[in-house]
Amino acid sequence: MINARPLDKFAAGLAFILGLATILGAIGSQLLGGLQPCELCLEQRLPYYWGLPTLAVILALWNRLPLPVWYIGMAIVTALFAWGAYLGLFHAGVEWGFWPGPAACSGVGGSLSLDALNDLQPVIGCDVVQFRFLGLSLAGYNALISLAIVALLASAIAFQARRGR
Repeated sequence: MINARPLDKFAAGLAFILGLATILGAIGSQLLGGLQPCELCLEQRLPYYWGLPTLAVILALWNRLPLPVWYIGMAIVTALFAWGAYLGLFHAGVEWGFWPGPAACSGVGGSLSLDALNDLQPVIGCDVVQFRFLGLSLAGYNALISLAIVALLASAIAFQARRGR
């Protein structure tokens, strides 16, 4: 059992570890696994790129931040991961054909020269699922993981509000 030590910092730390493992897994699946991210995949990484460094600063300065600054920082990180959950859900819906994806997810756009054809990266449509596990795509898992991070951060805020400083 976790003793009466601050559950707020434990929950925030767990959210950080979960988020870090998730973004490292996404980057690893691209670099080592050969999965090519689409436009929506890359956009889903933004909450991790912005939220994790912010959360790392909050964790590093945990007892030194003024309480209003702590709450604002935690609210910003929570909102970023809520946005990430929305993006994951939206992308999963595009993959299932529930709604259309953005136009940026298809075609190469602009004019091409024959020399430029050598430098082209594969264009992956946002509705193309490259990997499923137990019926869910990586976008679906990102939505669930982002929701878990939001729940952990919200519980950290609630624990802090109950505990006070």
